[in-house]
Amino acid sequence: MPRFSIIVPSHGVAGRLSQALDSVLGQSFGDLELIPVCDGPDAPAAEVAAGYAGRDPRVAPVHSPPSAGLGGARNAGVRAASGTYLLFLDGDDLLLPGALAALDARLAETDGVDVLYAEHERAPWWEGEPANPVAPLLARAPEGAFAPAELPHLTGVRLPAWSAVYRRAFLAEHRLAFPDGHFTDVGWGGLTSLAAERIAVLRRVVVRHRLRRQGSRLDLPGEGQHALLDQVELVLDRAAGRALPAERTGPLFDQLFAVVLGTASRPERLPSGHRAFFRRAARLYRRFRPAGHRMPRGSLGVRHRLLAVGAYDAFRALCEADRLTGRAAGTLPRPHAVRTRLRYRAALCRPLDPNLAVYCAYWGRGYACNPAAIHAKARELAPHIRSVFLVEAGREHTLPKDVEYAVLGSPRAWELLARATYLVNNANFAERVVKRPGSVHLQTQHGTPLKTMGVDQSAYPVVAARSGSFTRLLGRVDRWDFNLSANRHSTRTWERAFPGSWEALEYGYPRNDVYYTATADDVARVRRELGVPEGRLAVLYAPTHRDHHAGFEPGLDLEAFCAAAGEDVVVLLRAHYFYDQGGARHSDRIIDVTAHRCAEDVCLAADVLVTDYSSIMFDYANLDRPIVVYADDWDVYRRTRGVYFDLPAEPPGPVARTPGELAAVFRDGSYAGAGSAALRARFRARFCEFDDGRAAERVVRRVLLGEPPEAIPPVLPLAERVPAPAAAALVRSRPCPASA
Repeated sequence: MPRFSIIVPSHGVAGRLSQALDSVLGQSFGDLELIPVCDGPDAPAAEVAAGYAGRDPRVAPVHSPPSAGLGGARNAGVRAASGTYLLFLDGDDLLLPGALAALDARLAETDGVDVLYAEHERAPWWEGEPANPVAPLLARAPEGAFAPAELPHLTGVRLPAWSAVYRRAFLAEHRLAFPDGHFTDVGWGGLTSLAAERIAVLRRVVVRHRLRRQGSRLDLPGEGQHALLDQVELVLDRAAGRALPAERTGPLFDQLFAVVLGTASRPERLPSGHRAFFRRAARLYRRFRPAGHRMPRGSLGVRHRLLAVGAYDAFRALCEADRLTGRAAGTLPRPHAVRTRLRYRAALCRPLDPNLAVYCAYWGRGYACNPAAIHAKARELAPHIRSVFLVEAGREHTLPKDVEYAVLGSPRAWELLARATYLVNNANFAERVVKRPGSVHLQTQHGTPLKTMGVDQSAYPVVAARSGSFTRLLGRVDRWDFNLSANRHSTRTWERAFPGSWEALEYGYPRNDVYYTATADDVARVRRELGVPEGRLAVLYAPTHRDHHAGFEPGLDLEAFCAAAGEDVVVLLRAHYFYDQGGARHSDRIIDVTAHRCAEDVCLAADVLVTDYSSIMFDYANLDRPIVVYADDWDVYRRTRGVYFDLPAEPPGPVARTPGELAAVFRDGSYAGAGSAALRARFRARFCEFDDGRAAERVVRRVLLGEPPEAIPPVLPLAERVPAPAAAALVRSRPCPASA
């Protein structure tokens, strides 16, 4: 008998089901059975589930027709379950790492409670911080196991089914099942809390609930909204049958009718039958209101009173008045924001400062990338121009000491943005930034595109949902005067992905200049700073961001790779900039360099690059050092993110699909052999076209100094460029097939 049975209904979420299943099977605690509930053997989710079942005997799919709804699917999973405890997980949600181990430990501490409630987080679809809505409620719970009467406000109504663990024998003893219809979690939560004798809480987030872009199905208008009252009646009828004291039924009553009032206050959810809904709710209110029940204070109390007497017209009038008042209040920004906007508008009325340039990189993450390289060159070639870097609050310490900065969002930053003649960014400035006549906006970009960008992302739902409004994106593009490109592939791609009237500057990427200007001493210095032991082969592992992953996942067991690749190998791990702290991994074989400010330094220190689909490969190719592509999930990435060319067919070096293949190319030396060099040469000719060490100079002369195009230094041919030398530890002494 497994410790846990995890039941995962999958109706309508086949595209994300694999992520939910992976989050379960990847748990450190493995005593489990996983029960995906599919619509039928021919449903899309059934194919996904069958694939997992073929690879892992712990996976046992079952079927439930769509007509049975969510409750029916969960009940089908319960009937098939054999575990001591049951967990429910929606098919597009994630069980967070370590969740099962934490739940198991807490269950052992509390000696087999009937229900263990846990925290969960609600993650926005494409932007914003996750919320932990039940943490305040659970914080009030006793430390150990307790009877529900000790915390009557913990009724289960406010917690979804996937925010708790249930003892299977307890559910069987009380014949508990999910009610039919909509709002099944409301009924289930109330019924289980009424039946439980011993409960406990785990003050830890175990599930990440990913909010859908279109919102919850329970918010959709229609007749299904009436099912809420069925669930309320079911729970309160059961409570009345148990003759519970008012101390128990009062909080349950209040929480159920808080949900009812939420629906009654939004008539748009009930295009027809809103009056009938209100009248039935009023009858239930009067029928089940506990003796001695005290109504809440304030506006909520008024709504309770109007519902209790069935005053529908007065209730509608109150809701409409509250709505209009709230709308008016929402249009009034906070005093600080008002003052900032007024100062920005006033600054817009002042003349542009012809000698002011404002820079920003990665939405204020720090002094980095092309804007930093242009900023440094401007101080050399155009010292009369005052250069100010914008940075997020809390990151000021990451800037060099001699760089003038302003904090994003501050009044000073807005005044600088209003008056600067030159604005340089590798992402985009805020939408409220006004493109003034006479100002010059330079978009530097921050990589050569393999993955789809801009409006091309609209064809890929996972990416499009995170990208926000493409209309607003194009509004920001309309501010651009110049757009940098490192190769003709990028020029063509930017024209399609960011359509606008900007001028393409095929000057190369300024951040890559250092690959042709750095010396052997610079390389040695950076290796010492990063802690690379002398005589070791430094392999930079730089995986890209996965839009279909919730957080950073290294994708490769680095300790195992080091052991298999050779004793002289050390790994420099650099996560995507979305994950500023990487994985915090550090050992004698693995050095986490994610937090190191300068990606170019890390590349200089590396003897070899291993990456998947990161644009760092295009930059690193300038060094003419070995590159290995680790494409273990290429098909998934290509389908979910979209790409501009077939990387495995046109790679910069060997392509490995498995950890074993990756280790093999290091053991036999083929990563640095003649075949690898030939692939890299073709790749460099295509993608390092304009990078020659003078890109920043060309940009400064053209954009900041206003020199004509014909006066700009031409690009040096690839054959005449000399990249920075690799460290002495490079692979010349290692065997490879070419020299065998």
